[in-house]
Amino acid sequence: MIDDQTSVRPEPVEGSSFSSKEEQGFDKLSPNGVLKLRADFPGVLDWHYLDSAATAQKPQAVIDAIARAYGPDYATVHRGVYARSANMTLAYESARRKVADFIGAKSDCEIVYVRGATEGINLVAQCWAGEQLKAGDRILLSTLEHHSNIVPWQMVAEKVGAHIDVVPLTDDGRIDLDAMRAMITPRHRMVALAHVSNVLGSVLDCRRAADIAHMVGARILIDGCQAVPRLAVDVAALDCDFYVFSAHKLYGPTGIGVLWARGELLDAMPPYQGGGSMIDKVTFEKTTYAPAPTRFEAGTPHISGVIGLSAAIDYVQAIGLDAIHAHECALVAQARAALENINSVRLFGPDDSAGILSFEVEGVHPHDVGTILDEAGVAIRAGHHCAQPLMRHLGVEATARASFGIYSDQGDVDALVRGLERVRKIFG
Repeated sequence: MIDDQTSVRPEPVEGSSFSSKEEQGFDKLSPNGVLKLRADFPGVLDWHYLDSAATAQKPQAVIDAIARAYGPDYATVHRGVYARSANMTLAYESARRKVADFIGAKSDCEIVYVRGATEGINLVAQCWAGEQLKAGDRILLSTLEHHSNIVPWQMVAEKVGAHIDVVPLTDDGRIDLDAMRAMITPRHRMVALAHVSNVLGSVLDCRRAADIAHMVGARILIDGCQAVPRLAVDVAALDCDFYVFSAHKLYGPTGIGVLWARGELLDAMPPYQGGGSMIDKVTFEKTTYAPAPTRFEAGTPHISGVIGLSAAIDYVQAIGLDAIHAHECALVAQARAALENINSVRLFGPDDSAGILSFEVEGVHPHDVGTILDEAGVAIRAGHHCAQPLMRHLGVEATARASFGIYSDQGDVDALVRGLERVRKIFG
């Protein structure tokens, strides 16, 4: 049988040559608890990569798992009667169970594979909101949402005649849940909020947001793209109705993501796309559809992507989300402290932001900041970060953003500070 586990496992596996986490290469904590994982990431090495919020670098364990999936293990899934296809199907569905466990889902039938969080949001917007909402209903978003959690709702609102309301932010850049409580009404049928802001790093109290939404009978979707790589997520404890995330921010491959939804909601939703695999029976007179989640997975799936996602989950679970979160928070705190000492630098977001630090240098466009830092071997993001409404709220056209990952270290913070000192000297 194909081994759907990667060569790096969070616990010893029967029949494996690994007998401990130390032998697996995960004895990688310094005495002060700082992660030492840089050597696992061939894409980083001597590069100061501070754009993990855009996409995370991949550990060798994930790269190897994808290579095996495309090489000696490769076959289609759900179709072939030959052994390798059957084995790959087992690996593919084992990954679905792993994803369910990873986010606290009750059943793997609640896990839908999608191309990424963007497709997951669009699926919910079209197949749930597009079917359930009617003219005059309202959708509640927040000021800090990514475009992928704004535009799909605008599209469905225009289609059905619904209206969109926007929750403001607190002074330190959090979604203002007191304001949300005051403005929500029974006409609000859908709430869609980011778990962690991709610009400010502010963390949402998802359970309180869900309680507020459910108080008026609304459903709530949580965009977990920035949360899943750095926070332990339990959808049952959060009590949300939909949760989405992308693998490529979780140290996995691009082109694969996850939509979790309550089983009863998935069962009531029509298919998103038609094609092979998602059917029960096809005639020219009528087609009946497979049950969820298969109903939403038309066509040949991203097989190697699912295997890579499985490997990425193994990798982060072997380290531990609590350790990852503590590591990134420590780096953000160090970076904030250092940048606060540079008079021309303005910081955005709360002091306890999760792995993300946005800033501007007075009198210098963020693109110029990014270019000068790149010359010093430091990669940051510069722009509106697919959050133009938030930029307008902040009173800027764009920001510079440094975002950390499990491979980041003090050397990255030091290089960022040195680079910004050079920016200041160049621009006077």
